[in-house]
Amino acid sequence: MTTGNINVSVENIFPLIKKFLYSDHEIFLRELISNATDATLKLKHLAGIGETKVEYGNPVIEVKIDKEGKKLHILDQGIGMTAEEVQKYINEVAFSGAEEFLEKYKDSKDTGIIGHFGLGFYSAFMVAKKVEIITKSHTDAPAAHWTCDGSPQFTLEEADKKERGTEIILHIADDSTEFLEENRINELLVKYNKFMPVPIKFGTKTETLPKPEDAKEDDPAPTREVDNIINNTEPAWTKQPTDLKEEDYKNFYRELYPMQFEEPLFHIHLNVDYPFNLTGILYFPRLSNDINLQKDKIQLFQNQVFVTDNVEGIVPEFLTMLRGVIDSPDIPLNVSRSYLQADGNVKKIANYITRKVADKLNSLFKDNREDFEKKWNDIKIVIEYGMLSEEKFFEKADKFALYPTVDDKYYTFEEFREKIKDNQTDKDDKLVILYAGNKEEQHSYIEEAKAKGYEVLLLDSPIVAHLIQKLETEKENVSFVRVDAEPIDNLIKKDEEKISKLSDEEKDKLKERLTEVVPKEKYTVQLEAMDSDAAPFLITQPEFMRRMKEMNATGGGGMFGMSNMPEMYNLVVNTNNDLVVQILNTKTKAKQERLIKQSLDLARLSQGLLKGEELTSFVKRSFDMIK
Repeated sequence: MTTGNINVSVENIFPLIKKFLYSDHEIFLRELISNATDATLKLKHLAGIGETKVEYGNPVIEVKIDKEGKKLHILDQGIGMTAEEVQKYINEVAFSGAEEFLEKYKDSKDTGIIGHFGLGFYSAFMVAKKVEIITKSHTDAPAAHWTCDGSPQFTLEEADKKERGTEIILHIADDSTEFLEENRINELLVKYNKFMPVPIKFGTKTETLPKPEDAKEDDPAPTREVDNIINNTEPAWTKQPTDLKEEDYKNFYRELYPMQFEEPLFHIHLNVDYPFNLTGILYFPRLSNDINLQKDKIQLFQNQVFVTDNVEGIVPEFLTMLRGVIDSPDIPLNVSRSYLQADGNVKKIANYITRKVADKLNSLFKDNREDFEKKWNDIKIVIEYGMLSEEKFFEKADKFALYPTVDDKYYTFEEFREKIKDNQTDKDDKLVILYAGNKEEQHSYIEEAKAKGYEVLLLDSPIVAHLIQKLETEKENVSFVRVDAEPIDNLIKKDEEKISKLSDEEKDKLKERLTEVVPKEKYTVQLEAMDSDAAPFLITQPEFMRRMKEMNATGGGGMFGMSNMPEMYNLVVNTNNDLVVQILNTKTKAKQERLIKQSLDLARLSQGLLKGEELTSFVKRSFDMIK
């Protein structure tokens, strides 16, 4: 037997590691099973090239709980170690990493970097008061037994283990007895190791067999005990797209999200080996308009080991609303988020994913436009968000991003520009694109625009104000105006001007009377000569102010404290409407005031602005008028 001190100059390193990484202490199981997997795959490689005499066979990693003895066992049938290798890899190499770890992070609050310094095995001491390694190399060397109680002292002696591979025995500490509970260990195995490439056995399970043909109806189905293998060793993303059918992708989606009952709309299979390695499958689910509810659904793996489902900084932000898996050996397993975001490979991966998603969307659009249009409302939030946040994505998406009209027809931007350019170009040669945010609320304005032969887009996503601002910047001589921003004749100004029935003197008199009755803190009164059959009173909200408030509400547009400004509207009064002429000519002030209030409330009602006590009062007054 050999005894000695581990090669480290820092006293009591184990308590330091435990304290430092306490918030991440559950990752010890991931680290130990990752080591067992590496050992198994190394043996497979050696067997494949004829460098070992042993048969690879069908190795399994097993996890066992000894609740009575307060021990947790992790066993593999991998390459194993000789006593010399234990001395080298456990006592020397790992602890040179430990010293570097402590030196670099002694003043930092950063966590999750244990594996980055070769300390994966020593994460065991976060939950164990003593750790044993019993290991037998694939060579003829005798087995070795290493023991350490969490101090720099260790023992290393010969063991009588006959089968190749390694057994790690953790004597669980009193403050970590949760890791002796079957449910807890099962939870961690499913979380971190669900797709590991080597089968992981955790106990047994009862399997129901088919009934024999001669069995009676009341006879119970026969059962048998089988190994409980918790992982799928060949998940869909590790296979070639040509080897998978549509149903395989759907089944894998159900495996990833067993509580998600809606099918994904489509998938994107990622597979690249230069200039970095990356595989994965991303799914487009049906998305609501609430951006924040969608995130943290993509799972990040490194060589089939789960790392995190917080992929910001690795996946472009607009794609964090998708679901699926990304696996790359080029993403460090245990490093901080700030490290990931600064890593050069990670930035390349993000750019690749952006390009791949754009290419897939473009091919879907080209190959089956009708189907793409049907799915547009379910995927538009991702595409619009991407167009705003990633310039390269905007360039590609400009070819397939759709703009639906209120009549449910879909156009690309260039198609729509071509369709409306003759009728919707104003006197200054600017193309005016009219849009509505809500077909029901803005119905009367939409109908007026359509009566003029104008096309109206339906743009109702929560980030539409940002999107049209971006489009006005990118596209030459284009302006977006919501249909209720101005009277119809002012939305697209032509050369002709309408003549008012009222003289300037009459207009001054009318405006004076209106401003006495209409609340000036909410409405700016403006007189306009419009068609005689157009509404007498019309409420509009200036495009600039409304758009800035909307942008501020979704982030990024709160200039000049606009979010705190009260809602302001224009009250547009049609000087060519008979009712307006009647209001002007009404002799009694009381009746005139009643007509103005009633007309104003009707205009407010059409915009959904009449509520509560004011609505109750309006209804009562209306009934009184028809008695």
